[in-house]
Amino acid sequence: MKIKFKKKRLYINLILGLVWLALGILNLTEDDKIRWTDYGYLVAGILYIGHYLYDLTNQYLTIENGTIRKNGLYGFGKQINLNEINWIKKFAGDYTLKTHQRELKINTELIDKDSLTELNKILTELNLPPEKTPFANNV
Repeated sequence: MKIKFKKKRLYINLILGLVWLALGILNLTEDDKIRWTDYGYLVAGILYIGHYLYDLTNQYLTIENGTIRKNGLYGFGKQINLNEINWIKKFAGDYTLKTHQRELKINTELIDKDSLTELNKILTELNLPPEKTPFANNV
């Protein structure tokens, strides 16, 4: 199961990528003298579009085979087993899933509303003690 990004976040990366690409192409075609910074605009545009495509394909979180993985471009993804989670903290809308050795922070403002409902359902089903979960009152 994939927990999806809000569409707004995805579209912002796409628009920024297109703007940087257009700026780079404009600089390359306008000036007679090409500077190295003109290529920087193109690189920034390509990176933003690559980030958009990665996020569109992999989305924010992947929950499968008893693990929850935060997908991150450039190798910054984290993964923990659901059965090892012993504490869920909720602060300022963010969830922090804790095990004995690891911690995974989830920014709920980045998550699509329907996917957030699914994530809450999954986290509620972990059957943690009431003092170690913000979902104890929802059951």
